[in-house]
Amino acid sequence: MKQDSSRRPITAEDHKEQGRILAEKQSAVNDALKFPTGSAFDEDLGEILASDAEANGEVVAIALIDCDKFDHINKDFGREAGDKVLVSAGEYIRDSLPEDAKVYRIGGDEFGIIFRGTMEREEIFLFLNDLKNNYSVVAPDGERQTVTVGMATAFEDASRCAELVRKADGALFRAKVAGGNKVAMAKEEKMVPKTSHFTQDQLQRLAKLAKREGVGEAILLREAVDLLLKKYDI
Repeated sequence: MKQDSSRRPITAEDHKEQGRILAEKQSAVNDALKFPTGSAFDEDLGEILASDAEANGEVVAIALIDCDKFDHINKDFGREAGDKVLVSAGEYIRDSLPEDAKVYRIGGDEFGIIFRGTMEREEIFLFLNDLKNNYSVVAPDGERQTVTVGMATAFEDASRCAELVRKADGALFRAKVAGGNKVAMAKEEKMVPKTSHFTQDQLQRLAKLAKREGVGEAILLREAVDLLLKKYDI
């Protein structure tokens, strides 16, 4: 196929400029909401999982909330309008939270919640379903917006931060594929055995890392694949 010579190839400077614009956009929303960000989400969750929460009988769960079909708002109404929608979304989530929960701005059009306290898993799911059903944010033209939620429970679905986030992200992905405007819980996953796609050296080093960290090789592989998928925005 003949290439269109009129189109300028994307350069490293273009990527930097796109990154700068995205950072400014996220900063504007973060400044308005004053929420802790994704890095704080990981740090706080890691500290909770390493604490005595499980021994004390506390219920720890996370939820990832994605604004459905948000891209068209930026495209049709501009980034400033998109920022206002995100701020409204964050304020709605914050104002709806129970006492033992904290909201974070993960990035883009995604928010995260950490629940820690006496609410049972089923109660948290029902709360999230109500949060979804009562979501009152609208687009600039008045069209009602929706959200999709993925939930995972610590010590039941996973005990490591990365694995728990991956489980919630998997639930979110399933709900989005099913059409969005849903709440999905993490579920037991069907695993497949290791294949010949890895070198002997990689497998030996993986076994050494698993022994050092005290976790299964499969968990480490899932964490690695999750990072790869996030890198390529899949």
